[in-house]
Amino acid sequence: MTEPVQYVPPKVWTWEMKSGGQFANINRPIAGPTHDKVLPVGKHALQLYSLATPNGVKVTILLEELLAIGKTEAEYDAWLIRIAQGDQFGSGFVDINPNSKIPALLDHSTTPPTRVFESGSILLYLAEKFGAFLPKAHGPRTECMNWLFWQMGSAPYLGGGFGHFYAYAPEKIQYAIDRFTMETKRQLDVLERQLADKTFMCGDEYTIADIAIWAWYGQLALGRQYNSAEFLQVESYTHVQRWAKAIDARPAVKRGRMVNKIVGELDMQLHERHDANDFDTKTQDKIVAAT
Repeated sequence: MTEPVQYVPPKVWTWEMKSGGQFANINRPIAGPTHDKVLPVGKHALQLYSLATPNGVKVTILLEELLAIGKTEAEYDAWLIRIAQGDQFGSGFVDINPNSKIPALLDHSTTPPTRVFESGSILLYLAEKFGAFLPKAHGPRTECMNWLFWQMGSAPYLGGGFGHFYAYAPEKIQYAIDRFTMETKRQLDVLERQLADKTFMCGDEYTIADIAIWAWYGQLALGRQYNSAEFLQVESYTHVQRWAKAIDARPAVKRGRMVNKIVGELDMQLHERHDANDFDTKTQDKIVAAT
């Protein structure tokens, strides 16, 4: 039997275009735009350019939650960015986010308009702008920030680590899957312990920390990420399950999940959102059919 050839990294790494795996056609080691494309601008001050990935869903959930509590100035236009087609490398998008990642927000209520990128930064920006879903007292606010930044630092191990090697990589590598499965389960245990005696991540108050963490780990617990529920035994994290289901039942969360969604059940897809009426069935069907 022939022994497998061990990979030895070269002295200098060079970019091989055919790297394989899902999204390989848009991965590259350089930044900047690949083509000129002006982004559309709608009627509202807040212009969101996004896709319903976990990071995109964070922002649309918060915007829908803000509207649900009467913050009418949180009305927004949500434009679809198809990352598999490289829309995030268009010149207009790169002007808002030089890192070419969704979501990206442009706030036209300021002069000049304020660009906001990185999902955690957008959540904080909107929470501060509208004075909601962010505790005002020093201690609770700091705790909220702790968990918001925990999510921003931890999720790459879930998505780029576990998700990539378990679901998207061109070949299954046991070491990589074992390594990131262990870390993902450790993170779930962190949440399980935190939620053991708390309604939400920071106590009794629903905050942007819950929204950020739920978009990744709540949906993982509900079996919506990487077809991995049985593999990770997500049902065993009972406190995470209770928390995830409670947030999932919120009407604003359901609406937020729909915005810029282009996969899955058609009744959960709203490719673009420009008005609250877009969630009506007839309007939604027209948008889906036309896209």
